[in-house]
Amino acid sequence: LILISIPVFSKSVLNISNDDFVIGDEYAPITIIEYASLSCSHCADFHINTLPTLIKEYVETGKAKIVFRDFPFNYPALLGSMVLRCVSQDVRYQYANALYQLQHKWVVRENAKSTQELYKIMQSGGMTKEEFNQCIEDIDLEKTILQGVMNAQNEFNIKSTPSFIINGILLEGNKPIKDFRQIINKILSE
Repeated sequence: LILISIPVFSKSVLNISNDDFVIGDEYAPITIIEYASLSCSHCADFHINTLPTLIKEYVETGKAKIVFRDFPFNYPALLGSMVLRCVSQDVRYQYANALYQLQHKWVVRENAKSTQELYKIMQSGGMTKEEFNQCIEDIDLEKTILQGVMNAQNEFNIKSTPSFIINGILLEGNKPIKDFRQIINKILSE
């Protein structure tokens, strides 16, 4: 009889790590974890139309923090996630917004064109060709992002983007601000 030890991962996706990209007060009572794909139009819609209100009402008032996590559905989204991890945290949010707003330019069928258009966007922010290539060729970074996807799938059965986990409650899809208000205000009142 051979016993095979299978590692048990006690680390829940609900745990926030130093690698996470977070905006807001780390001690805020509400934690919103967003899983998004940079190529997803519903995610872009959320980032452009709903997220600013969520930030204004809950993050800027100290009630919530938002953790942005990658859930790339295709090659362009994976590349986008990788290059965002290669810019400093203090400008990452602005870069992410730019990528969502310019989605139609860089999320295309031909991978080479996606890469080229994504580089143009990152270059306009000051990233050199060498930094860009080094970033998108980083196998460890790619594995880290894909492991995050698997962890979210395993623990919360996340299959679509955007998906949100608000203090452990799963909210799937691009929801209007009223749905967020309802959940957050209920938690805050408990």
